[in-house]
Amino acid sequence: MSNAEPRFGRLITAMVTPFNDERELDLDRAQALATRLIEGGNDSLIINGTTGESPTVFYPQKIELFRAVVEAVGGKASVIANVGDNCTADTVNFAKDVAKLGVDGFMCVVPYYNKPPQEGMYQHFKTIANAVELPIILYNIPGRCVVNMEAETTLRLANDCENVIAVKEASGKMDQIATIAAAAPEGFSVYSGDDSATYDIMRLGGAGVISTTGNVAPERMKELVTKCAEGKWDEAWAAHEALLPLMNGLFETSNPILVKEALKLVGFPVGGVRLPLIDATAEQSARLASIMREVGVL
Repeated sequence: MSNAEPRFGRLITAMVTPFNDERELDLDRAQALATRLIEGGNDSLIINGTTGESPTVFYPQKIELFRAVVEAVGGKASVIANVGDNCTADTVNFAKDVAKLGVDGFMCVVPYYNKPPQEGMYQHFKTIANAVELPIILYNIPGRCVVNMEAETTLRLANDCENVIAVKEASGKMDQIATIAAAAPEGFSVYSGDDSATYDIMRLGGAGVISTTGNVAPERMKELVTKCAEGKWDEAWAAHEALLPLMNGLFETSNPILVKEALKLVGFPVGGVRLPLIDATAEQSARLASIMREVGVL
């Protein structure tokens, strides 16, 4: 792993999308949350990723959200817009529109539902990369997409597309992640897509994490990635172990139900989730609060 600071830093949080009581976008709260997350130690933010409820925030609302966050933190931190879709043409058109808003980069997920073969994934991402100038983070999450992007495909894209600069790996396949980290060209970063795998992936040469927990405990996630980057593995492991119950606890039901509940519990409410997700139950909230007290974030 090169010790050069990665383009978008080491701690990137996939920010939740705040809603008001009617479940409409709360742009003021989004700006306040973005500011809070940067002050908490985040290097960059991904806006409207899975944690930001991308499936239920439609294109015009995504644009409003991107614009608001750029206005709030642009210049202080990188704003990465999640523009990926399972239609290549739609993704290209949307990315071109979003590029005009002043974002610093894009995240694009492996196409979901239509199950492309590896060559289809390659052509999808290459088409997007050729159509835009901004840097792109690939996002491999077989648990939500059904298909896994193999190391060979990721590395082809890393080598063939100058603006494909990173991958968010949430496959859980450590051998695959190790292969990518070992063979990636200079300047290409591998990010953990699971908070709980951050330590292991950084040991394999990963650059950092694209985090959910960073919404709630950014200082603690920052400590973990910093210790890993410095090669202080014993201290990093201690930081990992201390936060692990929360990293796991936030995923006891579908993300981002419990992240939004956790923000409410720490006194920074961001509203509930949109259907078909449902808000945390009283039991889930009580269990989460006890985990948060256990790890010292409440």
